[in-house]
Amino acid sequence: MKTARPLPDDFLGRPFTGVEAARAGVSPKRLRHRSLATLGKGIRSLPPTPGLPLSVRVRPFVEVNERCAASHLTAAELGSLPARQMKEGPQMYHVIRPEGAAHLNRPHVIVHRMKLNDDEITLLDGIPITTPERTWLDLAEMLTIDELVVAGDSCVRVPRLEFEGREVPLCSLGDLQRMIDRHKGKRGIRRAREALELIRVGSDSPQESLLRLAMVRAGLPEPELNVPIIDDAGTQHHEPDLSYRKYRIGIEYEGELRGDEGQIVRDITRSERYTALGWTEVRLSKRHMHNDAKAAVAKVRAALVQAGWRPGR
Repeated sequence: MKTARPLPDDFLGRPFTGVEAARAGVSPKRLRHRSLATLGKGIRSLPPTPGLPLSVRVRPFVEVNERCAASHLTAAELGSLPARQMKEGPQMYHVIRPEGAAHLNRPHVIVHRMKLNDDEITLLDGIPITTPERTWLDLAEMLTIDELVVAGDSCVRVPRLEFEGREVPLCSLGDLQRMIDRHKGKRGIRRAREALELIRVGSDSPQESLLRLAMVRAGLPEPELNVPIIDDAGTQHHEPDLSYRKYRIGIEYEGELRGDEGQIVRDITRSERYTALGWTEVRLSKRHMHNDAKAAVAKVRAALVQAGWRPGR
């Protein structure tokens, strides 16, 4: 077989559809050349390039099928919602299409046919994808209650403009409730209802969400989330991850990448500030979260008891 003609630079190292290729002047004969891998009807690729963003990998699988959008775990990953990724084999993508649409049986694609309203689809980098609130509801089919609360906390949290370039939540608690009300017979709906009761605005990370759930289930009072400390003079200070203003206790979850000198200095300064304000700092890390966060709960419980809290009060 003759050497194949070069493809347009835009097609190198990524999957593409036959429609894209035709628009770029690539002939049907070139698409049949053995140098291209067939990823499904109408989708071709040169040998894959490791590390391609999910949006690049999934785009042709959505575009080649009419009335489809990325959904479930694929939509969660595209939209940066925390969700445990299932082991579904290599390069499996979740797509959704309205009930009544023709059945699809394609490699690399898990197709969900179900009730789908027009306002439950949005565009992300040009790719049709379920909205955050619809994605959350779909995740109720496959996640645990705690995992669904983590995803919901992420949906409703208020982002910080200086760090994320936005200050509007992905959706509201009301939006999540609206999805539940709309899809009353949907698989996972009971789990979604239970999770919604546990979702709170204010959690900044999955670890904070899981810690809060563990504390409340252990019988501790529910903490406030990322609320600033205000001293007796009315001066506003830093925001503990979780806190009990009544008992002057701040709980800080330390991430894994906190070993640089600047961060160490900031942590020491923060601890000194706690002491100066008459507050107790409880520092927790990943090692405290094992075994249902029993070690974390024990540390917080000890601080609460020391501050005068008693169970049942």
